[in-house]
Amino acid sequence: MPNGYNAGPPRIPVDIAKYDVYRGPNVGVYAAAGGRFVFLPGGFAPAKAERLAGLLGAEPVLTTVGGTRVVGAMMVANSGAALLPATAHPAEISAVERAGLKVRVLQTRHNALGNLIAANDRCAVVSPLVEPEAAEKAGDALDVDVVVSRVAGRPQSGALLRANSSGGIVHPDADDEQVRALSKAMGAQLEPATVNGGVPFVSSGVLLNDRRAVVGSYTTGPEIMMLTRALQGGSRAGAQAGPRRRPGAARARQDP
Repeated sequence: MPNGYNAGPPRIPVDIAKYDVYRGPNVGVYAAAGGRFVFLPGGFAPAKAERLAGLLGAEPVLTTVGGTRVVGAMMVANSGAALLPATAHPAEISAVERAGLKVRVLQTRHNALGNLIAANDRCAVVSPLVEPEAAEKAGDALDVDVVVSRVAGRPQSGALLRANSSGGIVHPDADDEQVRALSKAMGAQLEPATVNGGVPFVSSGVLLNDRRAVVGSYTTGPEIMMLTRALQGGSRAGAQAGPRRRPGAARARQDP
């Protein structure tokens, strides 16, 4: 692989579809994917919610987060748990809990958790803007290891990285050393890429689970090819990374 992280032979391709939310390509700003669910703004048209959920092979959950529609920017989820900001309302917490996920309200001065934390089922890459205690609690809640790190020199780690259990994409300015380190930590083959015709904040334009992906409508053919290569690159990545962290095991590691 170009970044030097050998994740083994290709896995079965993940289906990738294009979709827009609120007539724009920023699907990852308004929606969040976690396990078998996709979280969408409350009030989103039911037919459109079912359509987007169908593209991901997921179940739709409609809720605001902190009273806003930018669900993807505000929350973090993997297959077992979700992180919500301190501004989350009780009804919003209940909506996520009813989906069957554990919910942790993260007490931090920053509310846009989706812009600061990128997570899959093995690792959470947490911005250094997040307080150390909150970063540790995020890992405990998601049941994953924690890497505290900027991505490509920028602190918006969640906005610059998106991965499922086998692959993902990262800001194009991330150097080879960091791409290798983050790929190893997440047990997933990462590739530097853009979305929506050159946007480097990759999480704004993609939703991922372990079976399918949805990208914004402006995403070009070459960008889809890069995402496809990443998602096909890691059938053995998860096995090499070892089991998910048990509570009380490995703690935060700074800047790979």
